[in-house]
Amino acid sequence: MKIKNSQFVISAVAKTQYPPDALPELAFAGRSNVGKSSLINMLLNRKGLAKTSSTPGKTQLVNFYDIDGLFRFVDLPGYGFAKVSKAQKANWGNIIDTYLNTRDNLLEVFQLIDIRHTPTGEDKEMYAWIRACGFNGIVIATKSDKLSKNQVAQQLKVIKKELQMPDDGVIIPVSSQTRDGKYVVWDVINALFAANELDIVVERQNASAE
Repeated sequence: MKIKNSQFVISAVAKTQYPPDALPELAFAGRSNVGKSSLINMLLNRKGLAKTSSTPGKTQLVNFYDIDGLFRFVDLPGYGFAKVSKAQKANWGNIIDTYLNTRDNLLEVFQLIDIRHTPTGEDKEMYAWIRACGFNGIVIATKSDKLSKNQVAQQLKVIKKELQMPDDGVIIPVSSQTRDGKYVVWDVINALFAANELDIVVERQNASAE
């Protein structure tokens, strides 16, 4: 299938606000300003579906996006923004924890890491948290266009080591600007659909959609 219609569904704080769990979901986690919204827009060929912001910490809710009525992308609250209270950070953590541990239709969690930087303590905690919840913890290393090919290769090794990823752990360098890695991500998503015996296959699509 080629994606024909992708749309925002709802921003949720509480479980009672989640849309019905009839569709499989793929979640994206990462630090504030790591590029989650840009990645979602790039994957779906939409420029403004997921709202990007130059202000870190704006994504404080669980944002659900419907793709052709077949599956959803879920943008989790950004973490790691210093200019918020401890109480607010704890609240974001509770929001993420509730979603990860109560959403039976959640297939996988992708963690985004800025490839230019060594993972922070919060990045490491998030990765361990995702793994503890029973997911593979596939890592998407964003902003790969900012580095040379040699630097990308080196940073992938650093990220994998710092997160203590297993030898077979999947880490994908991606650039929302150049679209490098876009179809590698889709190949992984299609493999997840197949592994879960879902009759969904997303084809490559080059034309932009609004």
